Amino acid sequence: MRYVIFGDIHGNLEALDAVLEKITAEKADKYICIGDLVGYGADPAECIDKVRKLNPVLVAGNHDYAAAGLLNIDFFNAYAYKAIEWTKQHLSDEDKQFLQKITLMQKVNNLTIVHSTPRSPEMFEYIDNNYDVQLAFSYFDTGLCFIGHSHIPISFTLTRGVLSFSTEPYVPVSGSSKVIVNVGSVGQPRDENKDASYAVYDVEEGIVWIKRVEYDVQKAADKINKAGLPEILAERIKYGR
Repeated sequence: MRYVIFGDIHGNLEALDAVLEKITAEKADKYICIGDLVGYGADPAECIDKVRKLNPVLVAGNHDYAAAGLLNIDFFNAYAYKAIEWTKQHLSDEDKQFLQKITLMQKVNNLTIVHSTPRSPEMFEYIDNNYDVQLAFSYFDTGLCFIGHSHIPISFTLTRGVLSFSTEPYVPVSGSSKVIVNVGSVGQPRDENKDASYAVYDVEEGIVWIKRVEYDVQKAADKINKAGLPEILAERIKYGR
């Protein structure tokens, strides 16, 4: 079995198209999307449409629920708030109904899929420290959990009570360990690498690879500016921040 896992697209059509071009060659048996199809970028409806056509295992991100009217955005920062207000105006009722129906967490075989953390996924909390990681491990019972939300690719492994983490693109998965993998972001990476990020999990080989894809960042940034979205959203994708 071979999975392709991606998410945090954030309305960035150029990044999504570049990733889709690459993953068609991955010979995946199933696609998994860890949410946040919209928010920040200038093409939310187009990104929703392309993801829907893949028929992936899909979970909702906080920006998806916010755009669908299911999440209070008063706690969003000013730029995210403005982007969600703009996004709502550029989605059809059908798009919003689609986002409303996405669940927060799913299990597929020996995988758990959630946007933020398996602990209270509706709170969209971040995994910021060892305590958060330890809590997260106690809230899923599969061998492997895929997440996003922070936009930073990183993996955490718990083996016989010992916790370790890695930012390497090669993540070994074994039956004696539990592993959490953050697959990074398609549309707004924040690890100072502007290239889009996605992951491939080969079950038989027991390996997760984090892969990066170049895309036309300037075109995506120009669209953000032309749409009247906050200028900082165009600038940050140029630097992967």
